[in-house]
Amino acid sequence: MTSSPTLLRRLGLYSATALVISNMVGTGIFTSTGFLAGDLGDPKLVLGIWLVGAIIALAGAFSYSELGVNFPASGGEYVYLTRAYGPTLGFMSGWVSFFAGFSAPIAAAALALSDYVGYFFPALKQQNAWFRWSAGEIGFQFGGAQIMAAGIILVFTVLNLFGVEFIARIQNTLTSVKILVMVAFIGFGLLMGQGDWSHLTQSTVRTSSAPLTAQFAISLFWIYVGYSGWNAATYIAEELQRPERTLPLALTIGTILVAGLYLLFNVVFIYATPLSEMKGVLAVGSLTAKALFGEKVAGLFSGLLAISLMSTVNAMVTIGPRLYYAMAKNGAFLPVAARIHPEWRTPVPAILCQGACAMLMTLINFGNLMTYIGYLLSLFAMLAVASLFKFRGRPGWQKLGVVSFAYPLIPLLFVVPGVVLVFVGLRFAPVISALAAATLVSGALVYRFRLHGRVVE
Repeated sequence: MTSSPTLLRRLGLYSATALVISNMVGTGIFTSTGFLAGDLGDPKLVLGIWLVGAIIALAGAFSYSELGVNFPASGGEYVYLTRAYGPTLGFMSGWVSFFAGFSAPIAAAALALSDYVGYFFPALKQQNAWFRWSAGEIGFQFGGAQIMAAGIILVFTVLNLFGVEFIARIQNTLTSVKILVMVAFIGFGLLMGQGDWSHLTQSTVRTSSAPLTAQFAISLFWIYVGYSGWNAATYIAEELQRPERTLPLALTIGTILVAGLYLLFNVVFIYATPLSEMKGVLAVGSLTAKALFGEKVAGLFSGLLAISLMSTVNAMVTIGPRLYYAMAKNGAFLPVAARIHPEWRTPVPAILCQGACAMLMTLINFGNLMTYIGYLLSLFAMLAVASLFKFRGRPGWQKLGVVSFAYPLIPLLFVVPGVVLVFVGLRFAPVISALAAATLVSGALVYRFRLHGRVVE
């Protein structure tokens, strides 16, 4: 391998939008509602928090579109934060993305997939782990779910080695299957399922002791993870055809489609099963499919939802290494991550390192993973969107009409909730916040002692 080959502009609008959709749809929507049912206890609040998440995600997508048009380079937040605040914060955003932006979400998606397969093989469910250890907010476990999740990650890591066009064909197929499954689940569930509309008015006893307002804010961490991925196309900007056109369209179309699917999906969940029965259930799709269609059809949907989660795993396995590659080219990551295979034209070392980290993170408790991901992702995405306030005053800056409308409303719709989430996390999830802080500190130390002075802005 050598560092001389470069990435190729081979991906069009469909492939870019497919990556956005696949990176968004998965772990959050297929796992969060059961936990939200117990934490919030009211169907209106459950649907409302998904709507709030949609508004925040769309505001972020619009803001990132403007950033991406002006900086059409692979790397997402790393590129924007480096240009706005300097190489130290840019490096730290990439460091955080390696752990919380991609490795942890890959692990979470693979664990969710295992739970859906657990409908057929109960030993693969996380509740049937062979070993558990916990201390306060943090916990670890090992069992069939972790073995299967690691195996899925390994398979897609290997597949991603063999060229972006090859993996894009797999991704497009998996994304098409995912959308068809979700549309079928919504359509058949509402038209033929054995549900009850009265469930949408039935509250349940909350499992959370936190005040409802505070809990709503805490639950936004899960929603943020559910919607994370709206920025996926920014990480592969150097492989997009006509990025100035493709990038904004992919981010906007993907986010709007997913927001609509999420809201309808949650309506079907609650129509099928009252909140009292779905509290704390991870594989909520299997539970509601059984209520709607019976045992046999529920098995079919459980299998299809597991296949749908494969596209989520694959999308993140594909996108993450492009960020590390972009950083390494500037001397802001391990130099080996900049190496491109001369034949496959993929960042092979970066793909392998990410796969190994994600496999290890399958050992962390699922709920801990989700909160950790949401905390750190909200922080750096918020800082990236906030950079618009600095960039928009520069001569020659290309302004998008949708962001200019009622400016600064659009970026504020994203930045303000991000600030709130940071403070809520510090107060109500101190251990997870401490782990997030440790990730930041470790990144700062690596930059200071290994990379300082070698970064190219």
